Amino acid sequence: MDTNTSAPLRPGSAPDRILHRDPHDDGAPTAALTPGPQQVQPRKSLRRPRLFRIVVTLTVLATLGAGTAAAVITAVVASRPDYPSTGAVTAGGGDGSASARSGGTPTAEDGYLADGDSVSLSDSVPAVANLDPGLREALRQALAAAEGDGLELRVASGWRSKAYQAWLLRDAVRTYGSEAEAARWVGTPETSLHVKGQAVDIGPYDSADWLNRHGAQFGLCRTYDNEAWHFELSPSAIDQGCPPMFRDPTEDPRMRG
Repeated sequence: MDTNTSAPLRPGSAPDRILHRDPHDDGAPTAALTPGPQQVQPRKSLRRPRLFRIVVTLTVLATLGAGTAAAVITAVVASRPDYPSTGAVTAGGGDGSASARSGGTPTAEDGYLADGDSVSLSDSVPAVANLDPGLREALRQALAAAEGDGLELRVASGWRSKAYQAWLLRDAVRTYGSEAEAARWVGTPETSLHVKGQAVDIGPYDSADWLNRHGAQFGLCRTYDNEAWHFELSPSAIDQGCPPMFRDPTEDPRMRG
């Protein structure tokens, strides 16, 4: 089923303006999408032990209190051996276009996709070609399964140059009015998993929702509760299920430089 005519998943309210905004469009942000709950599909042999661990963990966290619970969850997620680190670039890329490096408008060379645009996983544009090879392969496997359900997984944003990410962050600060609020949606060029080719935004919405429900079997997981479109590679999810999501990037220790 060709879903190319459907509007791709857009990143909520202001993130829509930030991640894919036309640089010359100063319109107001649209209404936010409400992400669905994270659902995973661990192997049957692991379901009973994992359920027991979850019940015990929730009981302990309830006793500890909300603040301590959040810290424990953060520590558990960050300690996952396959959880992407910001310490190394695992995909190709570059510094981006001369325009973006000089503070101007980013181009396709930077991984830029215009507002409302999305590309297929087979496209050769830098936004796709510079993704981590393992992430690309997992997405292709998921795409084959999604097509069986009449859906297509399309890339709304993939790899980005550092210059493009810096442009997005500047725009986020203007849109939200503060660096603190902008950090809930856009990482820095030094910490962004998009810059390292380790993250992808998937659309349209139905496709992202499908991947949220089925992605664990391919090692693909949502990372942030406020970003229904953002997925990363987590190979251990195939056996263990996806790790808990952060409420937003400000809770992610990888985003703290």
